[in-house]
Amino acid sequence: MEDCLRKVPSRFELVHLAAQRVRQIREGSEYLVISPKNEDIVVALREIAAGKITQENMAAALASGFFKADAFENDGISEEIAEEMTRNMNEGAGLADSGLETREDEDLEADGDEGDDEDDA
Repeated sequence: MEDCLRKVPSRFELVHLAAQRVRQIREGSEYLVISPKNEDIVVALREIAAGKITQENMAAALASGFFKADAFENDGISEEIAEEMTRNMNEGAGLADSGLETREDEDLEADGDEGDDEDDA
C-alpha cells in the first residue's frame, strides 16, 4: 500500500484508481504484472505500485472506451427497465383521470370526521 501512495497522491484517488482497474480486469483486461493466484484488487494495487497504471493512462483508457454504443447494454435489462418505467408513468397519468385521488381525499375527510366525533364525546 505504501508503494502505491508514492505513485498516487491521496488515498481517495488510490482507491478510485484501483476500483477502476479492478472493473477493467473483471471485464477481461489482461494483467500488467505477473501475479499468480491473487485477487483482482491485489493485482490492481501491484500494477499501480509498479507504475503500470497511472491516473493519466486510466483516464485515457476510460475516455477512449467510455461512450461505446454497447457500453450501456446489459443483456436487455436497460430496455426492460425503460419499458417498466414507461408503463408506470402511463399508469400514474391514468390515476388522475380515474378519480382515485378524489376518493383518497374523501377517505381522508371521512377519517377526520370520525376523529371529530370522538372528540365531541
